[in-house]
Amino acid sequence: MDASPSRRSASRRSPSRPAFRQPRRPALRQPRGRVRRLLPSLAAGACALALAAGCSGATPAAAPAPEASASGTAQGSATRATNDLERAYQAVINDVLPSVVQIDASDSLGSGVVYDDKGHIVTNAHVVGDEKKFKVSVATGEAVLNASLVSSYPEQDLAVIKLDEVPDALKPAKFGDADDVEVGQIVMAMGSPLGLSSSVTQGIVSALGRTVSETRAGGGTGATIANMVQTSAAINPGNSGGALVDLDSRVIGIPTLAATDPQMGDSAAPGIGFAIPVSMVRTVADQIIKDGRVTDSGRAALNITGRTVVDDSYRPAGVALVSVERGGAAAGAGLRAGDIVTKIGDTPVTTITSLSEALAGDKPGQKVTVTYTRDGDSRTAEVTLGEI
Repeated sequence: MDASPSRRSASRRSPSRPAFRQPRRPALRQPRGRVRRLLPSLAAGACALALAAGCSGATPAAAPAPEASASGTAQGSATRATNDLERAYQAVINDVLPSVVQIDASDSLGSGVVYDDKGHIVTNAHVVGDEKKFKVSVATGEAVLNASLVSSYPEQDLAVIKLDEVPDALKPAKFGDADDVEVGQIVMAMGSPLGLSSSVTQGIVSALGRTVSETRAGGGTGATIANMVQTSAAINPGNSGGALVDLDSRVIGIPTLAATDPQMGDSAAPGIGFAIPVSMVRTVADQIIKDGRVTDSGRAALNITGRTVVDDSYRPAGVALVSVERGGAAAGAGLRAGDIVTKIGDTPVTTITSLSEALAGDKPGQKVTVTYTRDGDSRTAEVTLGEI
């Protein structure tokens, strides 16, 4: 199945919200308890019959079968493990949910995470869009708060907004370490999917180091983001900008994308979601809070404007350089407008998206070999990468 990631942006609010009820947990019953209680009396009856028949002595009652004892022990262990995991979930929810907010950006809803005690909230750039003012609702139930945009960084799909007035009960989230995240780790996604505030889903870390590109709502390609955390926790419209957390109550990522399946009419591909890693979240948020903008993206670039070109069979065949920034990476290596880039290192380049993905894992200052065509001739150039 060919699944391509697409933006799961803020969701529109529904006029009414469904009610949910906690299902009652069925009582657990020891299946062999009654058998064990009856064994002594049955044994005593057997002894009485034996004595009446002239037996010189009575045989003691047999112990419960080993299988029964082992089964009861295993069942008890499983029940305790289930209860322990349930309590761990509840502890994380109680700890983290007060730090997850709902962001009302004009006619849409998204999520955010309280970053510090100064009222800064980190969210997705596509949640804030072009808005400058927002209404923020926190899980602890205070009145709706006003917030303003500090800065947005669409290249990494991150933004920071700040509360105009900071309530005393505001609780910043704890942010983890990207190096501690492992495949198979249990995680929970918290946010406001479909406008249902303070919702929680659970899953595992399915993969690390994914490079994915957003699809804009009106078509085209949005941000290309490297080192994404893939998760099976459900990511739905409105979850964007919320928190992906581990069982130590630490934020390890900001949910931003869910995969869609082109074969199913671009409907959601269940169990395939992506979150921006906490290391990038911290890098971007800290710079925005300190300087009001991102001053050091850490993202490599050719410093060009390009477009996808097709071959004689109308298949994508490379990226034509529409313009080359003066003093930029490509210009410094002798590339010029009209050249068609076909490869970065050993990675083929067929579209503007594949070019972004080929550069996503590289760093500014790194040297790469760029293969390109000029006037029908294939050439190569060593390029010292610039910065976005």
